[in-house]
Amino acid sequence: MTDNPPESNGQPAATNSLTGDAQPPRLLDFQQERIRVLHFTWIAFFMTFYVWFNLAPLATTMRNSSEWLTKEHIKVLLIANVALTIPARIVVGALIDRFGARVVFSWLMVTMSVPAIVFAFSNTFTQMLISRLVLSCVGAGFVVGIKMVAQWFPPKYIGRTEGFYAGWGNFGSAWAAMTLPWVAITVFDQWLGLGDDAWRWAMALNGLVLGIYGVMYYFLVSDVPEGRTLAKTKKAEPMMLTSYWDLAQYIFWSIPLVGALALLAWRVSTVKVDDEVVMSQSALYVVYAVLVLVFVVHVIRTLQVNLPYLKAGVPEDEKYHFGSVVALNSTYFANFGAELAVVSMLPAFYENVFAPLTNSAGQPIVTATVAGFVAASFAFVNLVARPLGGYLSDKLPNRKRTMLGYIFGIVVGFALMAFIAKWVGGVDEDGLRSLAPTFDGITWLVIAVVFTVLASVFVQGAEGATFAIIPMVNKRMTGQVAGMAGAYGNVGAVVYLVIFSLVDARTFFFILAGGALVSFVITLFMLEEPKDAYAADFDGDGEMDPSVGASSTKA
Repeated sequence: MTDNPPESNGQPAATNSLTGDAQPPRLLDFQQERIRVLHFTWIAFFMTFYVWFNLAPLATTMRNSSEWLTKEHIKVLLIANVALTIPARIVVGALIDRFGARVVFSWLMVTMSVPAIVFAFSNTFTQMLISRLVLSCVGAGFVVGIKMVAQWFPPKYIGRTEGFYAGWGNFGSAWAAMTLPWVAITVFDQWLGLGDDAWRWAMALNGLVLGIYGVMYYFLVSDVPEGRTLAKTKKAEPMMLTSYWDLAQYIFWSIPLVGALALLAWRVSTVKVDDEVVMSQSALYVVYAVLVLVFVVHVIRTLQVNLPYLKAGVPEDEKYHFGSVVALNSTYFANFGAELAVVSMLPAFYENVFAPLTNSAGQPIVTATVAGFVAASFAFVNLVARPLGGYLSDKLPNRKRTMLGYIFGIVVGFALMAFIAKWVGGVDEDGLRSLAPTFDGITWLVIAVVFTVLASVFVQGAEGATFAIIPMVNKRMTGQVAGMAGAYGNVGAVVYLVIFSLVDARTFFFILAGGALVSFVITLFMLEEPKDAYAADFDGDGEMDPSVGASSTKA
């Protein structure tokens, strides 16, 4: 993070008089306030993801310590864990633009610590389900930091800093998987002797730490460097559009956000607990009706806000290219959505496909532990791959072409993963086609792992490249743009996981490659190279036009 990117757009490498923005950001230079803010912010993101993903690592421990908790209960709780993340990212995106990232991030962490602790000490499934639904909103924490980082680093360095923030923050999910079982079993059970309640105290502890850090974060950071102004909207409104065509597109692309929630509700209705469905058909129809009502209200409110604005005429300096928002929604659907889905199915895929591979004693080489290690590598690569994607977006002369290159790499990566296995014989016990390694021997296992890591590099690099562009689409509405794209990542996860429940793993990888190919086409035709993509100083600060309902305040 010390090299200068190309000055392909003719921007002078002038130093911002307020913050010295032309100086390359050095991650260990804590004398710079912006570096301290970057570290405090990725830690906040890390903690939200640590708490968000604290269920799966302790699921088995929870079941073993309880007489009433079943696999079906866990399945429902895992679905609930992502249910409200989609609307939460949209709402939080609007709140950021209204109140600023510092207040919203602090508020989110403190608020979400409550359901985290409630879940830990719940004694009924209803308590667990409700608290987990509320806790799923903590996944919106990612969006907040995107806005914060964008306010502290100019376009010239935004890719690498956003990539570092997202890559290291996202590692919170992997760190939870690596450490929570040890904390629960070793610390709280073996050392402190809390027995069956050990997992509860482990979860309660990370919820408590999240709340404490939320308070600390408010006092540790500022929204913008001293001397700059923080533009805020007067109300948390729907996204402002600058043409009637963009307005129609926005309404159309809002449909999948509601549709994904309907898909989740349908999936819950297919799960049985104690031989009874969790959600009856009548309850499912009620959920559908509520979602339709929410969408109608959203459309009405969007029209109420935008039609007078459009009718009055949009000033040229307030216009932005909504097609870029659509393209970036599609890229995050294809990369982050795919990542969440693949991490969920990869351990079982490796363990099942390579079951015929044994050592000289006839024991399987790819045990559950080995399969888990391979799956963890997919997420572990995030520490480097995502910052690299942002860095390359900064360094290469065109951010759009960098984005396209990464998406094409996703297509190739998942196509290669599809060839790890081949279809054999008939169908398995679930009615899906059976799989076996494409080639025999340990060498093919090594090649399969290489294919997996290669796909991961492109998937997570594309995530970094996506958020290297998002802060430049509309700087005054970065929160809403990031919120919508982030929500589309979760939409992708929901859609892909539901598809995976219906097809075999090889077919699934081909579908992931196809989804990335669709995103490639959308990006090719709809993404516009950001203006001033390599500017060395901040641009567009100051007051927002009153017609957009904005105010300007000192941070």
